[in-house]
Amino acid sequence: MDIILKEDVVNLGFENDIVSVKNGYARNYLFPQRLAVPATEANRKMLAENLKQKANKLAQIKTNAENMAAQLQDKLVEIKVKANADGSIYGSVTNIHVAEALKAQHNIELDRKKIILPSAVKELGEFIVHVPLHKEVKAEFKINVVAE
Repeated sequence: MDIILKEDVVNLGFENDIVSVKNGYARNYLFPQRLAVPATEANRKMLAENLKQKANKLAQIKTNAENMAAQLQDKLVEIKVKANADGSIYGSVTNIHVAEALKAQHNIELDRKKIILPSAVKELGEFIVHVPLHKEVKAEFKINVVAE
């Protein structure tokens, strides 16, 4: 019997795969657990339409990530902190500071959890910040930590 998997099933297949299984396994386990549906013509058409819509949505998300990466390219964000005479700062610069400065200076909103700083920024100077926006799209920009 051919079935369409609704979820990943160990040793059988992944979501949206069409696989062949024995009738009893499908009727007694997969269908009652809502892990699969029969691979009828109507269900195959629905699967094709769902995959098409999902591909369009993923393409849109990737396009948005590429646009955000283009906006972040070659940006310099200046962060003012309190520092002593030898150039070390009190505390450290965190991704929260970077997100707030990016919003204030360039009007770009970015989730603070996506901002990856190089180790702990505890001194004055320029640093490169990495932002993974999508599994295939990554952006970089510079921050300049200066004394107040």
